[in-house]
Amino acid sequence: MGKKSDAYEADLERLQLAIVKTQAWTIEHGLRVVIVLEGRDTAGKDGAIKRLTEFMSPRQTRVVALPKPSDRETSQWYFQRYVPHLPAAGETVIFNRSWYNRAGVEPVMGYCSPEQYAQFMTDAPRFERMLTDDGVILIKLWLDISRKEQAKRLKERRIDPLKQFKLSSLDAEAEARFDAYSDARDRMLDETDRDFAPWTVIATDDKKTARLNLIRHILKVLDHTDEVEAPDEDVVFPAKKAKGKLAR
Repeated sequence: MGKKSDAYEADLERLQLAIVKTQAWTIEHGLRVVIVLEGRDTAGKDGAIKRLTEFMSPRQTRVVALPKPSDRETSQWYFQRYVPHLPAAGETVIFNRSWYNRAGVEPVMGYCSPEQYAQFMTDAPRFERMLTDDGVILIKLWLDISRKEQAKRLKERRIDPLKQFKLSSLDAEAEARFDAYSDARDRMLDETDRDFAPWTVIATDDKKTARLNLIRHILKVLDHTDEVEAPDEDVVFPAKKAKGKLAR
């Protein structure tokens, strides 16, 4: 166990160094990077973000996790409240959940109308096309987790006092509506995966392996260093090749 943990820490440190070097390059060249992190509850978004950003520039890196929209925001164009958080030159913005709430949580929980959902599915690729046509580097990641592993992690949340801030009123719904979330995920990946804004799936049942491969994938997309090996194809795979691999 000790050797395995030591190997993980060594790999993580090497990847974090590569991220630091790569971000210095993106800052130097004024690149704008958006990372969309979506996934089921307990899939490890917060942990992955913590390791990814640990040594990144605090001035050029922002993590955005928007709260429930206000009454005023619900009357706006759906994407409007996300636009002010988009990056300027040299910045990296990580959305810990994003506009894709409307493709997952909202329809499953009944927080949006069928018409709003259908409009989103039409508009999301258009919105992302505008971003990428303007030069934004858009990396969309879906963190997938099995039903069994999710149940295990939800149970740990309930009994571990150090994880009380991870508890949510939606935790029980995550288990009860696992199949509905699977259906929403499948439709989202099918309808919003585009060549200019592709989805990449990361299997997260093994948290540490998932974190390492998530960072490897980001480095691969940014394509600044060849010092890091490619991500494991059994852990990281394009949405178009995800059939049969996604948790159900």
